Amino acid sequence: MSAATPYVPIDAALSAELGRRFGPAFSRRGADLDVAAKDASGLTRHPEAVLTPRGVEEIQAILRLARRHGFPVTPRGAGTGLAGGALAAHGGVVLDLSAMNRILAMDAANMVAVVEPGVVTMTIRDAARKAGLFYPPDPASLDKSTIGGNAATNAGGPACVKYGVTRDYVLGLEAVLPSGEVLAAGTATRKGVVGYDLTKLLVGSEGTLGVITKLILKLIPHPRATRTALALFPDPERAVAAVGAVMTSGITPSCVELMDHRCLALVAADLPFPPPGGRASLLLIETDGDEAAAASDMAHVVAVCRKMAAREVLPAGDEAARERLWLARRSISLRVHESAALYVSEDVAVPLARIPELLVAVEKLERDHGLAVYAFGHAGDGNIHLNLTADRIEADTAGRMAALVTRVLETVLDLGGTISGEHGLGLAKRRFAPMELSKESLALQRGIKGLFDPGLILNPGKIFP
Repeated sequence: MSAATPYVPIDAALSAELGRRFGPAFSRRGADLDVAAKDASGLTRHPEAVLTPRGVEEIQAILRLARRHGFPVTPRGAGTGLAGGALAAHGGVVLDLSAMNRILAMDAANMVAVVEPGVVTMTIRDAARKAGLFYPPDPASLDKSTIGGNAATNAGGPACVKYGVTRDYVLGLEAVLPSGEVLAAGTATRKGVVGYDLTKLLVGSEGTLGVITKLILKLIPHPRATRTALALFPDPERAVAAVGAVMTSGITPSCVELMDHRCLALVAADLPFPPPGGRASLLLIETDGDEAAAASDMAHVVAVCRKMAAREVLPAGDEAARERLWLARRSISLRVHESAALYVSEDVAVPLARIPELLVAVEKLERDHGLAVYAFGHAGDGNIHLNLTADRIEADTAGRMAALVTRVLETVLDLGGTISGEHGLGLAKRRFAPMELSKESLALQRGIKGLFDPGLILNPGKIFP
């Protein structure tokens, strides 16, 4: 590699070598490259080849070859990420881990699961449920996203308000380092404090330090019952005030999701009432536990919401009604994307009590820039998804959108928040890292990257500006 040409292209000779080594698992077919070129971020970056390994040895081999020849390797799960973290920013080989999709063990006695990275998150949940256990992290794409991708981005979801995020459930892991060596980190036990916690370092590192090939997941007893209700408020400020009242009232709901008036208009057909109009906002709240506790906690939530000026509080009468409500919530991102000519997804988090300030500020900013912002997400932990949209493309639309993004992120930081709650930085948001991270922090993190990956071959172009 040289400074002028940092990565070696995969020319005919190198392609032939890789084809001989990996056989049908190695592809340069246009259709395969097109699939690997996209994810849910809306960005496009074409790789030069795709490798679909079926075991650790092939991952070791491709990383050793990459280090020897100087081409980049980009790990990829299901491509559901919203920050471009699985896109080949510098070409090279996309490492498609979807074929490594076995549940290696579902150990009910020790309450752990051992899985490969390509297992879909919902599959793990379903298998745990059959064993009477629960894997709580539930990103919106849990029926499509893979556990390896969830670990790479430390994915969260609605349940994290009570149960935590992916990092809280990864006890240990196996990963192939850029050198081709296999690293075993963490434990299969609930406790372990021997040495630095490399497991927690790799979880959330967006595939830049190692390729995760196995995960040991903590499971917990499955709640016996869940209660669900909708609470409708005149505006988002009062909805969020109710969230604070619920969270400080002595119970912890298993989820508290916010949908603003724009979101309600998009999913009106899936709601049990007509669109209320104005700035009306909705909370989707759940409690869980044994039958008595779930019911008692929900009765308490309902009472608090009514005291906090809820117009209506509607319990979900059965599981079918509950599923319809969750269908509405989980479909928001897709509906926004489909309805907008230009769409930018921001994933911010602020202290819980400052959510109202954020929403008020964002409404002013959208008016100032002539754009529309949809606000929804995990109000119980301050993680609000802001979808910034334009209904048509004009000469200045991209510039107005870029300015709005910057002002929104500045506002979030002024409120003591973070510019990414659960989507990561990836390719889409790496340029904003210096807004939140100090020079000293960035230098230290670059040093860690250099220690793990001195040739910068593993998922380059991510996280760092």
